[in-house]
Amino acid sequence: MKGSVLKGYGFLVLLAFAPMLAMGQQAQQRWTEAQANAWYAAQPWPVGANFLPSTAINELEMWQADSFDAATIDRELGWAEGIGMNTMRVFLHNLLWEQDAKGFEKRMDMFLAIAARHHIRPVFVLFDSCWDPHPKLGPQHPPIPGVHNSGWVQAPGAEVLGDPTQTPRLEGYVKGVVGAFANDPRILAWDLWNEPDNGNDSSLPKGEVKNKNAIILGLLPQVFGWARTTHPTQPLTSGLWHGDWSSLDAMPPLARVQVEQSDVISFHNYGWPEDFEQKVKQLERFHRPLICTEYMARGAGSTFDTILPIAKLHHVGAINWGLVVGKSQTNLPWDSWQRPYVSDQPTVWFHDVFYADGKPYRTREAEIIRNLTSGK
Repeated sequence: MKGSVLKGYGFLVLLAFAPMLAMGQQAQQRWTEAQANAWYAAQPWPVGANFLPSTAINELEMWQADSFDAATIDRELGWAEGIGMNTMRVFLHNLLWEQDAKGFEKRMDMFLAIAARHHIRPVFVLFDSCWDPHPKLGPQHPPIPGVHNSGWVQAPGAEVLGDPTQTPRLEGYVKGVVGAFANDPRILAWDLWNEPDNGNDSSLPKGEVKNKNAIILGLLPQVFGWARTTHPTQPLTSGLWHGDWSSLDAMPPLARVQVEQSDVISFHNYGWPEDFEQKVKQLERFHRPLICTEYMARGAGSTFDTILPIAKLHHVGAINWGLVVGKSQTNLPWDSWQRPYVSDQPTVWFHDVFYADGKPYRTREAEIIRNLTSGK
Protein backbone atom coordinates (compact mmCIF):
# COMPACT_ATOMS: atom_id res chain seq x y z
CA MET A 1 0.00 0.00 0.00
CA LYS A 2 2.67 2.51 1.02
CA GLY A 3 4.82 1.61 -1.98
CA SER A 4 2.05 2.37 -4.46
CA VAL A 5 1.39 5.71 -2.77
CA LEU A 6 5.06 6.64 -2.99
CA LYS A 7 5.10 5.91 -6.71
CA GLY A 8 2.06 8.13 -7.11
CA TYR A 9 3.87 11.08 -5.62
CA GLY A 10 6.86 10.32 -7.81
CA PHE A 11 9.69 12.70 -8.42
CA LEU A 12 8.31 15.61 -6.34
CA VAL A 13 8.29 13.53 -3.18
CA LEU A 14 11.83 12.30 -3.75
CA LEU A 15 12.92 15.87 -4.45
CA ALA A 16 11.28 17.08 -1.25
CA PHE A 17 12.93 14.35 0.84
CA ALA A 18 16.41 14.62 -0.70
CA PRO A 19 17.74 17.32 1.66
CA MET A 20 16.54 15.42 4.72
CA LEU A 21 17.79 12.02 3.58
CA ALA A 22 21.20 13.53 2.93
CA MET A 23 21.37 14.78 6.51
CA GLY A 24 21.74 11.24 7.92
CA GLN A 25 22.45 11.42 11.61
CA GLN A 26 22.15 15.21 11.48
CA ALA A 27 18.38 14.77 11.09
CA GLN A 28 18.12 15.41 14.85
CA GLN A 29 18.92 19.06 14.17
CA ARG A 30 16.39 21.69 13.16
CA TRP A 31 16.18 22.08 9.40
CA THR A 32 18.11 24.99 7.96
CA GLU A 33 16.23 27.75 6.16
CA ALA A 34 17.44 26.32 2.85
CA GLN A 35 16.22 22.81 3.67
CA ALA A 36 12.83 24.08 4.86
CA ASN A 37 12.33 26.25 1.80
CA ALA A 38 13.43 23.47 -0.56
CA TRP A 39 10.87 21.17 1.02
CA TYR A 40 8.09 23.76 0.72
CA ALA A 41 8.95 24.55 -2.90
CA ALA A 42 8.28 20.91 -3.77
CA GLN A 43 4.78 20.91 -2.21
CA PRO A 44 1.52 22.00 -3.75
CA TRP A 45 0.08 25.02 -1.97
CA PRO A 46 -1.29 23.51 1.28
CA VAL A 47 -5.00 24.24 1.67
CA GLY A 48 -7.34 22.30 3.91
CA ALA A 49 -9.27 22.16 7.16
CA ASN A 50 -8.93 21.02 10.74
CA PHE A 51 -10.65 17.66 10.48
CA LEU A 52 -12.88 15.79 12.88
CA PRO A 53 -15.51 13.49 11.38
CA SER A 54 -19.01 14.78 12.04
CA THR A 55 -19.77 11.64 14.08
CA ALA A 56 -17.05 12.36 16.68
CA ILE A 57 -17.12 14.90 19.50
CA ASN A 58 -13.35 14.87 20.05
CA GLU A 59 -10.08 13.22 19.09
CA LEU A 60 -10.66 10.26 21.42
CA GLU A 61 -13.99 9.41 19.83
CA MET A 62 -12.47 9.81 16.38
CA TRP A 63 -9.67 7.30 16.98
CA GLN A 64 -10.88 4.71 19.52
CA ALA A 65 -11.55 1.30 18.03
CA ASP A 66 -15.24 1.22 18.95
CA SER A 67 -16.01 4.58 17.33
CA PHE A 68 -13.48 4.87 14.48
CA ASP A 69 -15.75 5.67 11.54
CA ALA A 70 -13.89 4.93 8.31
CA ALA A 71 -16.98 5.32 6.15
CA THR A 72 -17.68 8.84 7.38
CA ILE A 73 -14.01 9.79 7.11
CA ASP A 74 -13.92 8.57 3.52
CA ARG A 75 -17.12 10.39 2.60
CA GLU A 76 -16.14 13.70 4.20
CA LEU A 77 -12.59 13.71 2.86
CA GLY A 78 -14.15 13.17 -0.56
CA TRP A 79 -16.10 16.40 -0.15
CA ALA A 80 -12.86 18.18 0.81
CA GLU A 81 -11.10 16.78 -2.25
CA GLY A 82 -13.99 17.97 -4.40
CA ILE A 83 -13.30 21.62 -3.56
CA GLY A 84 -9.54 21.32 -4.02
CA MET A 85 -8.33 20.75 -0.46
CA ASN A 86 -5.11 18.73 -0.21
CA THR A 87 -4.36 18.61 3.52
CA MET A 88 -6.17 18.15 6.84
CA ARG A 89 -4.94 18.99 10.34
CA VAL A 90 -5.85 16.06 12.58
CA PHE A 91 -5.44 15.75 16.35
CA LEU A 92 -4.06 12.64 18.06
CA HIS A 93 -3.88 11.85 21.80
CA ASN A 94 -1.32 10.25 24.10
CA LEU A 95 -3.97 8.13 25.84
CA LEU A 96 -4.78 6.40 22.55
CA TRP A 97 -1.17 5.27 22.18
CA GLU A 98 -0.99 4.09 25.78
CA GLN A 99 -4.27 2.20 25.49
CA ASP A 100 -3.37 0.22 22.38
CA ALA A 101 -0.28 1.35 20.48
CA LYS A 102 -0.53 -1.23 17.70
CA GLY A 103 -4.26 -0.71 17.24
CA PHE A 104 -3.87 3.06 17.17
CA GLU A 105 -1.02 2.78 14.66
CA LYS A 106 -3.21 0.53 12.50
CA ARG A 107 -6.08 3.03 12.54
CA MET A 108 -3.69 5.86 11.69
CA ASP A 109 -2.52 3.80 8.73
CA MET A 110 -6.14 3.25 7.69
CA PHE A 111 -6.79 6.98 7.91
CA LEU A 112 -3.71 7.73 5.83
CA ALA A 113 -4.82 5.23 3.19
CA ILE A 114 -8.24 6.88 2.96
CA ALA A 115 -6.69 10.35 2.83
CA ALA A 116 -4.22 9.30 0.13
CA ARG A 117 -7.09 8.09 -2.07
CA HIS A 118 -8.41 11.64 -1.90
CA HIS A 119 -4.96 13.20 -2.52
CA ILE A 120 -4.89 14.62 1.01
CA ARG A 121 -1.76 14.63 3.18
CA PRO A 122 -2.53 15.43 6.83
CA VAL A 123 -0.73 17.42 9.48
CA PHE A 124 -0.91 15.39 12.69
CA VAL A 125 -1.11 17.22 16.06
CA LEU A 126 0.41 15.38 19.04
CA PHE A 127 -0.45 17.55 22.08
CA ASP A 128 -3.06 20.22 22.78
CA SER A 129 -3.57 22.61 25.72
CA CYS A 130 -7.18 23.52 24.87
CA TRP A 131 -10.45 22.60 26.57
CA ASP A 132 -11.15 19.85 29.10
CA PRO A 133 -8.01 19.11 31.18
CA HIS A 134 -9.33 15.72 32.32
CA PRO A 135 -9.53 13.39 29.29
CA LYS A 136 -10.85 9.88 29.80
CA LEU A 137 -10.85 6.93 27.46
CA GLY A 138 -14.04 5.09 26.66
CA PRO A 139 -17.42 6.40 25.55
CA GLN A 140 -17.47 10.20 25.39
CA HIS A 141 -20.33 12.33 26.69
CA PRO A 142 -22.85 13.70 24.17
CA PRO A 143 -22.55 17.30 23.00
CA ILE A 144 -23.74 19.97 25.43
CA PRO A 145 -26.71 21.56 23.63
CA GLY A 146 -25.85 24.86 22.00
CA VAL A 147 -22.16 24.93 23.03
CA HIS A 148 -19.16 25.24 20.69
CA ASN A 149 -16.72 22.29 20.89
CA SER A 150 -18.19 21.09 24.17
CA GLY A 151 -16.38 17.74 24.29
CA TRP A 152 -12.80 18.53 23.26
CA VAL A 153 -10.07 17.29 25.61
CA GLN A 154 -6.48 18.29 26.31
CA ALA A 155 -3.46 16.11 25.64
CA PRO A 156 -1.88 15.39 28.00
CA GLY A 157 -4.40 15.83 30.78
CA ALA A 158 -3.66 17.78 33.95
CA GLU A 159 -2.90 14.66 35.99
CA VAL A 160 -0.08 13.67 33.65
CA LEU A 161 1.16 17.17 32.81
CA GLY A 162 1.44 18.12 36.49
CA ASP A 163 3.39 15.02 37.49
CA PRO A 164 7.03 15.02 36.29
CA THR A 165 7.31 11.28 36.93
CA GLN A 166 4.89 10.79 34.03
CA THR A 167 7.18 12.44 31.46
CA PRO A 168 8.54 9.09 30.18
CA ARG A 169 4.99 8.21 29.12
CA LEU A 170 4.89 11.30 26.93
CA GLU A 171 8.34 10.59 25.53
CA GLY A 172 7.27 7.08 24.59
CA TYR A 173 4.19 8.40 22.83
CA VAL A 174 6.10 11.00 20.79
CA LYS A 175 8.86 8.63 19.76
CA GLY A 176 6.37 5.84 19.10
CA VAL A 177 3.95 7.76 16.90
CA VAL A 178 6.43 9.88 14.99
CA GLY A 179 8.82 6.97 14.68
CA ALA A 180 6.15 4.70 13.24
CA PHE A 181 5.47 7.12 10.38
CA ALA A 182 8.74 9.07 10.16
CA ASN A 183 9.32 8.04 6.54
CA ASP A 184 5.71 8.04 5.36
CA PRO A 185 5.18 10.36 2.36
CA ARG A 186 1.44 10.42 3.03
CA ILE A 187 2.03 12.82 5.98
CA LEU A 188 2.68 16.50 5.30
CA ALA A 189 3.99 17.61 8.71
CA TRP A 190 3.90 17.10 12.49
CA ASP A 191 2.38 19.82 14.70
CA LEU A 192 3.81 18.96 18.10
CA TRP A 193 1.72 21.13 20.44
CA ASN A 194 -1.42 23.15 19.78
CA GLU A 195 -1.62 26.50 21.61
CA PRO A 196 0.65 25.33 24.45
CA ASP A 197 0.04 28.36 26.68
CA ASN A 198 -3.73 28.50 26.23
CA GLY A 199 -5.21 28.78 29.72
CA ASN A 200 -8.82 28.24 28.61
CA ASP A 201 -9.88 31.23 30.70
CA SER A 202 -13.24 31.68 28.98
CA SER A 203 -14.21 28.06 28.38
CA LEU A 204 -15.59 25.19 30.41
CA PRO A 205 -14.75 23.13 32.41
CA LYS A 206 -12.07 24.33 34.84
CA GLY A 207 -9.31 22.34 36.51
CA GLU A 208 -6.04 23.39 34.91
CA VAL A 209 -2.77 22.19 36.42
CA LYS A 210 -0.90 24.83 38.43
CA ASN A 211 2.10 26.41 36.70
CA LYS A 212 0.90 24.96 33.40
CA ASN A 213 2.80 27.41 31.21
CA ALA A 214 6.06 26.98 33.12
CA ILE A 215 5.79 23.21 32.86
CA ILE A 216 5.17 23.30 29.10
CA LEU A 217 7.92 25.88 28.60
CA GLY A 218 10.35 23.26 29.89
CA LEU A 219 8.63 20.36 28.16
CA LEU A 220 8.13 21.70 24.63
CA PRO A 221 11.84 21.73 23.65
CA GLN A 222 12.04 18.14 24.89
CA VAL A 223 9.09 17.17 22.69
CA PHE A 224 10.87 18.58 19.64
CA GLY A 225 13.99 16.67 20.67
CA TRP A 226 12.10 13.40 21.13
CA ALA A 227 10.51 13.73 17.72
CA ARG A 228 13.84 14.49 16.05
CA THR A 229 15.46 11.33 17.43
CA THR A 230 13.20 9.38 15.06
CA HIS A 231 14.66 11.23 12.03
CA PRO A 232 11.33 12.25 10.47
CA THR A 233 11.36 13.20 6.79
CA GLN A 234 8.42 15.52 7.49
CA PRO A 235 8.91 18.95 9.09
CA LEU A 236 8.12 19.67 12.72
CA THR A 237 6.20 22.74 13.87
CA SER A 238 4.12 24.24 16.68
CA GLY A 239 1.85 27.15 15.89
CA LEU A 240 2.02 30.69 17.25
CA TRP A 241 -1.39 31.93 18.29
CA HIS A 242 -1.15 35.13 20.36
CA GLY A 243 1.15 37.97 21.34
CA ASP A 244 3.52 40.29 19.51
CA TRP A 245 5.38 38.55 16.67
CA SER A 246 7.36 41.54 15.42
CA SER A 247 10.60 40.14 16.85
CA LEU A 248 11.85 37.24 18.95
CA ASP A 249 12.41 39.56 21.89
CA ALA A 250 8.79 40.75 21.79
CA MET A 251 7.27 37.27 21.70
CA PRO A 252 5.77 35.44 24.68
CA PRO A 253 8.27 32.85 26.00
CA LEU A 254 6.50 29.82 24.53
CA ALA A 255 6.07 31.53 21.17
CA ARG A 256 9.80 32.12 21.03
CA VAL A 257 10.44 28.42 21.67
CA GLN A 258 7.96 27.56 18.91
CA VAL A 259 9.73 29.79 16.36
CA GLU A 260 13.23 28.72 17.35
CA GLN A 261 12.40 25.00 17.27
CA SER A 262 10.06 24.71 14.27
CA ASP A 263 11.34 23.61 10.86
CA VAL A 264 8.47 25.46 9.19
CA ILE A 265 6.58 28.21 11.01
CA SER A 266 2.88 27.74 11.64
CA PHE A 267 0.44 30.15 13.21
CA HIS A 268 -3.22 30.83 14.00
CA ASN A 269 -5.17 33.92 13.06
CA TYR A 270 -8.90 34.53 13.35
CA GLY A 271 -8.70 38.27 12.73
CA TRP A 272 -9.73 40.59 9.93
CA PRO A 273 -7.75 40.39 6.68
CA GLU A 274 -5.67 43.45 7.57
CA ASP A 275 -4.54 41.75 10.78
CA PHE A 276 -3.86 38.47 8.97
CA GLU A 277 -1.61 40.13 6.41
CA GLN A 278 0.23 42.10 9.09
CA LYS A 279 1.00 38.88 10.97
CA VAL A 280 2.17 37.21 7.76
CA LYS A 281 4.57 40.07 7.05
CA GLN A 282 5.94 39.86 10.60
CA LEU A 283 6.60 36.14 10.25
CA GLU A 284 8.13 36.45 6.78
CA ARG A 285 11.14 38.02 8.54
CA PHE A 286 12.16 34.55 9.68
CA HIS A 287 12.62 33.38 6.06
CA ARG A 288 10.89 30.03 6.54
CA PRO A 289 7.76 28.53 4.99
CA LEU A 290 4.53 29.71 6.65
CA ILE A 291 1.40 27.65 7.23
CA CYS A 292 -1.66 29.12 8.94
CA THR A 293 -3.04 26.07 10.74
CA GLU A 294 -6.17 27.80 12.09
CA TYR A 295 -8.27 30.57 10.55
CA MET A 296 -11.83 31.25 9.31
CA ALA A 297 -14.26 32.47 11.95
CA ARG A 298 -16.95 34.23 9.98
CA GLY A 299 -18.42 36.14 12.91
CA ALA A 300 -14.97 37.42 13.92
CA GLY A 301 -14.16 38.80 10.46
CA SER A 302 -12.06 35.91 9.14
CA THR A 303 -13.61 34.48 5.96
CA PHE A 304 -12.56 32.45 2.94
CA ASP A 305 -13.47 35.36 0.69
CA THR A 306 -10.92 37.71 2.26
CA ILE A 307 -8.22 35.55 3.87
CA LEU A 308 -7.56 32.85 1.28
CA PRO A 309 -6.55 35.26 -1.54
CA ILE A 310 -4.05 36.94 0.83
CA ALA A 311 -2.65 33.55 1.83
CA LYS A 312 -2.20 32.61 -1.82
CA LEU A 313 -0.53 35.93 -2.62
CA HIS A 314 2.06 35.33 0.10
CA HIS A 315 2.21 31.56 -0.58
CA VAL A 316 1.09 30.82 2.97
CA GLY A 317 -0.55 27.46 3.64
CA ALA A 318 -4.14 27.83 4.85
CA ILE A 319 -5.97 25.34 7.08
CA ASN A 320 -9.33 26.59 8.32
CA TRP A 321 -11.14 25.35 11.41
CA GLY A 322 -13.79 22.77 10.68
CA LEU A 323 -14.95 20.80 7.67
CA VAL A 324 -18.39 19.26 8.31
CA VAL A 325 -20.89 20.42 10.91
CA GLY A 326 -21.40 17.71 13.51
CA LYS A 327 -20.98 16.70 17.13
CA SER A 328 -18.29 19.31 17.75
CA GLN A 329 -20.86 22.06 17.00
CA THR A 330 -18.15 24.47 15.87
CA ASN A 331 -20.64 26.21 13.61
CA LEU A 332 -21.65 27.92 16.87
CA PRO A 333 -19.58 30.92 18.04
CA TRP A 334 -17.15 31.07 20.94
CA ASP A 335 -19.59 33.07 23.08
CA SER A 336 -21.78 29.96 23.31
CA TRP A 337 -19.51 28.94 26.22
CA GLN A 338 -21.21 31.69 28.22
CA ARG A 339 -24.57 31.78 26.39
CA PRO A 340 -25.52 28.46 24.80
CA TYR A 341 -27.48 28.67 21.55
CA VAL A 342 -30.22 26.28 22.55
CA SER A 343 -33.48 27.84 21.39
CA ASP A 344 -31.97 30.17 18.81
CA GLN A 345 -29.24 29.70 16.23
CA PRO A 346 -26.59 32.24 15.18
CA THR A 347 -27.36 34.15 12.01
CA VAL A 348 -24.04 33.09 10.49
CA TRP A 349 -22.08 29.86 10.97
CA PHE A 350 -18.86 30.49 12.86
CA HIS A 351 -16.73 27.59 11.50
CA ASP A 352 -17.26 24.60 9.14
CA VAL A 353 -17.70 24.30 5.39
CA PHE A 354 -20.29 21.57 4.73
CA TYR A 355 -23.64 20.42 6.02
CA ALA A 356 -23.79 16.77 7.12
CA ASP A 357 -25.18 15.78 3.71
CA GLY A 358 -22.23 17.30 1.84
CA LYS A 359 -23.94 20.49 0.72
CA PRO A 360 -21.64 23.53 1.14
CA TYR A 361 -22.78 26.04 3.74
CA ARG A 362 -22.09 28.71 1.12
CA THR A 363 -21.78 27.67 -2.50
CA ARG A 364 -19.69 30.75 -3.24
CA GLU A 365 -17.13 29.76 -0.58
CA ALA A 366 -16.72 26.33 -2.17
CA GLU A 367 -16.22 28.00 -5.54
CA ILE A 368 -13.57 30.35 -4.12
CA ILE A 369 -11.61 27.48 -2.57
CA ARG A 370 -11.87 25.41 -5.74
CA ASN A 371 -10.86 28.28 -8.01
CA LEU A 372 -7.89 29.38 -5.90
CA THR A 373 -6.52 25.85 -5.45
CA SER A 374 -6.89 25.12 -9.17
CA GLY A 375 -4.99 28.26 -10.11
CA LYS A 376 -7.94 30.20 -11.53
